[in-house]
Amino acid sequence: MTAETPTTPGAAPSGAPAPQGTAAPQDAPAEQEVPAEPTAVLGEPGAVAFGTLVWVPALSRPELLAEPVRLALATLADRHPDLGAQVLVAEIDPDLADTAAMTEAYRLPPEASANCVLVAGKRAGEERVAACVVRATTRADVNNVVRRLLDVRKASFWPTEQAVAASGMEYGGITPVGVPDAWRLLLDPRVEHGYAIVGSGIRGSKLLLPGEVLAALPGAEVVEGLGLEVA
Repeated sequence: MTAETPTTPGAAPSGAPAPQGTAAPQDAPAEQEVPAEPTAVLGEPGAVAFGTLVWVPALSRPELLAEPVRLALATLADRHPDLGAQVLVAEIDPDLADTAAMTEAYRLPPEASANCVLVAGKRAGEERVAACVVRATTRADVNNVVRRLLDVRKASFWPTEQAVAASGMEYGGITPVGVPDAWRLLLDPRVEHGYAIVGSGIRGSKLLLPGEVLAALPGAEVVEGLGLEVA
């Protein structure tokens, strides 16, 4: 993520579900079935298993959320309780926050992740910023689509230090949830439907949420052609 996305997750006792918001053992026997899509966890209301992670309602684990993300989710839950309840969180090893490392370590499909990249450009001395959300199997069309939407001569990825300071989120954890109101929030149509794994604002966790929740975020714009297939 623009940046992309704390305790190392613990393992559950043999035969028991993993603790809430933590990873199941990564050295599980090869024959153990790993959910290829979110599946309800018996005995844990609101929790699902996906990959080798167990995901729980995000607001039940506020310590796994950056403050802007927590506030945005609390507002979403107040205004749209049905949507807010569908946002889940799982604790991960912060050293595995980058998408490729996370998907391999926790046996998640690459297309389930969505990256949030921050792009900026200037016009008449004004800096214009867009948070662009695309599936991890694609890349944002910065030089054409984003540049035209920002109406700037040149658009480029924001430097890491600037992105972290302005977002209030950690490098490797920047997410569309809770970005400043002054920024454009651009979504590729492929993230509008199905589940998406995005950052939580910190490196030590990830959010799992329906694409419909992303589309319902304040100021979200679905932009055709935003994501380009990676050759």
